[in-house]
Amino acid sequence: MNNQVDSVMWKSFALILLFTLLMVISISNCYTQPNDSEEVMSEEVKMTENEFHQKYAVGLNNLVWHLLEKEDRTKQDEELLINAAHTSYYHWSRIGTAINLQRGHWLIARVYAVLRHPNTAIHHAARCLELTEEHDFVDFDLAYAYEAMARAYAAASNKDECDKYLKLAFEEGEKIAVEEDRNLFFDDLNSEPWYGMK
Repeated sequence: MNNQVDSVMWKSFALILLFTLLMVISISNCYTQPNDSEEVMSEEVKMTENEFHQKYAVGLNNLVWHLLEKEDRTKQDEELLINAAHTSYYHWSRIGTAINLQRGHWLIARVYAVLRHPNTAIHHAARCLELTEEHDFVDFDLAYAYEAMARAYAAASNKDECDKYLKLAFEEGEKIAVEEDRNLFFDDLNSEPWYGMK
């Protein structure tokens, strides 16, 4: 039995590693344009385990935003978007704090709301809000937790719950102390999709 469990664990680890390598290739393709005049140099890069997880958590997060902002997403882009959001969360879960996990659930909820998978969006938005309340996060993060709930319920065409959380999001957004953060929040709050619920 233990051998079977070990075998499954190693296979899972191998799949995660393979997916991470595929993400690295995708990120490179998205953000780098080779220049024929540049010399190709190779050198061994050594990272600690924490550096490894942080590098790919951040890189995959950036890939998610690149794909969210892409106007002509394909089905393959949508699959990559979902996988990148979850894999970014996985890397944060290895090294991050509660705030990284809270924001990770927020990002996954946003992805599913944008792709209109309401049940999954609601699940991750609720996890984001649970972590927010459990750790007494306020300001920016509390406002975004309410925004996630509102948008997830909008994707589900549940106007009553959407309105409830939109009101809370607006109220908390007004309390954000740093003007730049407050402006960023309201830009996000006013961005689509709201599926006619806002």
